[in-house]
Amino acid sequence: MTSTFIKLPNRLSIIARQMLNMKDINLKMSQRASFSSVNNMDEEVLFDAVGSARIISLNRVKALNSLNLNMVEKIMSSMQTWVAPGSNVSMIIIKGSGEKAFCAGGDIKAATEEGKKDPSSLKSTHFFRREYMLNHLIGTCPLPYVALIDGITMGGGVGLSVHAPFRVATEKTLFAMPETAIGLFPDVGGSHFLSRLEGSIGLYLALTGCRLKGEDVHRAGIASHYITHENGLYERMQADLLTLSNPTRDSINELLDSFHKQSCTKSPYSLAPHLPKINEVFSLPTLEQIYAALESDDSEWSSKTLNTLKKMSPTSMKITMEQLKRGKTMNLAECLKMELRMCRTIMLNKDFYEGVRAVLIDKDHQPLWRPNSIEETSDEYVQTYFEPIPEGKELEIKS
Repeated sequence: MTSTFIKLPNRLSIIARQMLNMKDINLKMSQRASFSSVNNMDEEVLFDAVGSARIISLNRVKALNSLNLNMVEKIMSSMQTWVAPGSNVSMIIIKGSGEKAFCAGGDIKAATEEGKKDPSSLKSTHFFRREYMLNHLIGTCPLPYVALIDGITMGGGVGLSVHAPFRVATEKTLFAMPETAIGLFPDVGGSHFLSRLEGSIGLYLALTGCRLKGEDVHRAGIASHYITHENGLYERMQADLLTLSNPTRDSINELLDSFHKQSCTKSPYSLAPHLPKINEVFSLPTLEQIYAALESDDSEWSSKTLNTLKKMSPTSMKITMEQLKRGKTMNLAECLKMELRMCRTIMLNKDFYEGVRAVLIDKDHQPLWRPNSIEETSDEYVQTYFEPIPEGKELEIKS
């Protein structure tokens, strides 16, 4: 699949470096963004070239830039070209079009429709397979990769960003991995990055789907930097990125650090009051013990957390616990291979289809989970989600 680029004059980067007036820089960037949009209104993902930098813009604005198979294939094809020997590309930037979202997730409805046709076929997990291959390419990319997670960043959008060395959050960022609410699990490498967050916050975010906003996304360890829109800092950061004469990981990190320091506030971390309880309760080895600990505590936080968990798929929660436990000792390739195995079993059972129906289609938020309780979800049943799948159906990526 061939990538289409908006060809800009070669002198752009030279002119930009000579600009002293920030208004002129912002005007140039605005003109470039408008030019891309006008000429690619129907494209779901836009590719732009500025000097040796390449910019990926997710462009399904009405769908909050949700990721579909077509977008996955185009991004992966372009990245493979950029990282190939002899390429003169020095940096990759990915961002979302519009003002609301970086990427609100993957095209889950399409995945369930394909699964209903023949849940045991390769096609039922094809979207996940290709998405995970892209996640791995991002996580192992030899070029500096900068994800601008400005706005809603969930599910598939997390996979496009969290494995990169640079993940820039803003005050508009809204992060969540809400998969247990739809009978899925925090995939796209969730077993790798969630299991490595400080304390037990990873499992807490995975089981509850808790939403983090703005600066808290950085405090939790999901974003590498936090840069606010206030005083034009976020816009200036983007302009300065594109004028780096030699964008290396060190020079990019130095630039982002400088804007991060100007953006950080003394506002309280929303999870700070609850971190002792999160680390105590969500370090327990079984879901039954987590429930018991929450039930025995009479705090408002414990009550709300328990009520949230009771709405989730019992199977999803139990396989998520096992997923993160295993993922802590695995590399990214091993985690993604494990997650595809989990996806295949997900497609053969009912909860995923029922969760998508209840939350995304009928929106009655009354899913009928099977099994319907954590007590009925046996350890033996959980282990079936981690069994090898038939030859030719495993995820083929190099560790």
